[in-house]
Amino acid sequence: MSEKNQIIGSQFYPEIEYKTQDEIKKLQEEKLVETMAYVVKNSPFYQSKFKEWGINPEEIKTLGDLKKFPLTTKEDLNNNNFDFLCVPRKDIIDYVTTSGTLGDPVTFALTNNDLDRLALNEALSYALADCDENDVVQLMTTIDKRFMAGLAYFMGAKKLGAGIIRVGSGVPELHWDTINRIKPTTIVAVPSFILKLIEFAEKTGIDYSNSSIEKAICIGEPLRNQDFSLNTLGKRITEKWNIHLHSTYASTEMSTAFTECSHGVGGHHHPELIIPEFVDENGNSVEEGQEGELVFTTVGVEGMPLLRFKTGDLVHHYTQKCECGRTTLRVGPVLGRKKQMIKLKGTTVYPPAIYDILNHIDGVENFVVEAYTNEIGTDELLIHIGSKTHSDMFEHNLKTALRAKLRVTPKIAFLPIDKIHQMQFPEMSRKPVLFVDNRM
Repeated sequence: MSEKNQIIGSQFYPEIEYKTQDEIKKLQEEKLVETMAYVVKNSPFYQSKFKEWGINPEEIKTLGDLKKFPLTTKEDLNNNNFDFLCVPRKDIIDYVTTSGTLGDPVTFALTNNDLDRLALNEALSYALADCDENDVVQLMTTIDKRFMAGLAYFMGAKKLGAGIIRVGSGVPELHWDTINRIKPTTIVAVPSFILKLIEFAEKTGIDYSNSSIEKAICIGEPLRNQDFSLNTLGKRITEKWNIHLHSTYASTEMSTAFTECSHGVGGHHHPELIIPEFVDENGNSVEEGQEGELVFTTVGVEGMPLLRFKTGDLVHHYTQKCECGRTTLRVGPVLGRKKQMIKLKGTTVYPPAIYDILNHIDGVENFVVEAYTNEIGTDELLIHIGSKTHSDMFEHNLKTALRAKLRVTPKIAFLPIDKIHQMQFPEMSRKPVLFVDNRM
């Protein structure tokens, strides 16, 4: 169902991503009609919902028509998980689960065609990051534990024709041995782990500045501020290591990624794979540059397609043509998740703002941010800090820095660095846990 790819200089360049807005809209509306017909025929969940809502799906023909029916929520997925399944169980090839960041993990079932679609998506992501078949990609993400991303990046590199080294998460020594032995050009990693690679190299005398690594595709943590400048985490990496960082935004539910090109001004949309919307808290569309929740409809998914799914992620979107030549919309850095918003003493705080402050403070080795409900029923914030330099002056300076940026002062608790590490990486963890929500 994808637009035919044009191969230029051995890279993937889907023609639709360079077309006019009208041509992109026309393609998306064609894909929408196909998607609606497929869902009506095969999805038990949506079949029942269309009857409940009193909606005739055949009337959904334009992008504007999407607003005729309600949004799909994470609660819908939690409560009706396999009612979303559109194929017999014998047609399922791979089962994955979401990370469960905002609730219980949800199972997603992928057919062989879904896996092909996933591979295409990641091949497009690699191409955006200037990768081709001459690259060797070292995967620093797990491919097990029912995790979609590790498998997706493996298949995407395979489709692109690039070399692949499956090292997995953790163990900096093994990663450096692999880099020195095989000479990969690209890494796929969580940004905070790249800092650990640098730290290990400095401690052991590895000349990382002259390694073979040229670029990193970064997942799981933000790299940029809202003006697209590198945030503290991104700066700490690039000040030490002269490699190009490409930020990505993706989720298991959408089976699609928004990846930055070399110009670093937001993740590019693949209109042949997903239909995005950006809405306010009342479900109304927001204008370009305004804060809105990303809502999406998947295109070309066989196993468990989703219509108007609420991600809970607040972003800005941009539609002007990128310097790379693509005319597709771009998604800016995630401001925060609606459910993670903390109302502390009358001030709205999102965890990413706290991460950026802490990543900037020398002496903070690691941390976990915890939200909970206090005895009077309001939000409270406790930051667990791992540090080698804990002193009254250090704590005072830390609180001063937090108050200057957040306008409020969270509570702070100091714990051993290894204890914080255990909190960040509990059993079955697939990425760092930086925020724990214990609110009632």
